[in-house]
Amino acid sequence: MATQLSVRANRQPLTGAAKAAALLVALGPDLSARVLQHLQEHEIEALTVKVASMERLTEEEVESVINEAHEMVLAHRYVASGGVDYAKELLAKALGPDKATALIERVVATHPPAPFEFLRKSDPRQMATFLQNEHPQTIALILSHLQPVQAAAVLTNLGEDLQAEVARRIATMDRTPPEIINRVEEIMRRRLSSLISQDTRSVGGTGHLVAILMTVDRGTERHILERLTETDPDLAEEVRKLMFTFDDLILLDDRSLQRVLREVDMRDLALALKAARDDLKEHIFSNMSARAAELLREEISYLGPVRIRAVEEAQQRIVSIVRRLEEAEEIVISRGEERLLG
Repeated sequence: MATQLSVRANRQPLTGAAKAAALLVALGPDLSARVLQHLQEHEIEALTVKVASMERLTEEEVESVINEAHEMVLAHRYVASGGVDYAKELLAKALGPDKATALIERVVATHPPAPFEFLRKSDPRQMATFLQNEHPQTIALILSHLQPVQAAAVLTNLGEDLQAEVARRIATMDRTPPEIINRVEEIMRRRLSSLISQDTRSVGGTGHLVAILMTVDRGTERHILERLTETDPDLAEEVRKLMFTFDDLILLDDRSLQRVLREVDMRDLALALKAARDDLKEHIFSNMSARAAELLREEISYLGPVRIRAVEEAQQRIVSIVRRLEEAEEIVISRGEERLLG
């Protein structure tokens, strides 16, 4: 399904399934395969038939479908992160008001605003006071629908005992039945005299808790993790592993990274970098002497094919060193909203 190009003119604009098939062709086999993994069997079959019967795409068609897909992704991301008005404001600057409005309407039609969106402009301290006497599961449900930065601010202002219990429930939350979301929404709407749009989606989970903990202050983070260790050690360890991943080495300042590199076995580092991003490799190379960087590059090239499990194990050993050095306060890891956006 390699990208097909031609210079044929007078083509009808692509629409519907033909546009979706054209996007798959434009993306190429590897990315298309990843997209298809998220579709249902009948959708895959229909698109495969469409791709097989498609004429060669012009360069203009390839550029058009990729640009449109990118714009839709941006629109969806902006709506999800800041609401419809926020998305319109950002997209209008980049695409113009008319195109921005059309994009937002399409996104909202297929992905209505999330529940509890009316709370996203609320003051976190007032919200914490408002939620303080609610059941921990109710608080967890609401915080799981907020942006991590705002949820973190609310969590920080809850009582200490409540913090850990809410954190545990966020991490262990899976899909919430629509009737439960509807009921909680209705109660919150009545109490705050606000209107919201309804939606159902998978919320919470360990990943969401990690995103929240990365934005709270260090003291709150330590307290929650200590209490989680007492009540659910396995969950606490899983959260700690996700709090800092190998890719997050890019967030370390030069001094901290150099301190970490002094502790790392060079073969582990070579193995860990085998599947790393280019920018991360360069960040590490730039914090080594020219001779050490050259030797490391040679070590990586000599490794040849390696098992992904071996790479992940090497990366985890390095992450363990980072965590140990941070606990000893020998290095500093960027935290807060800046880290989430970095």
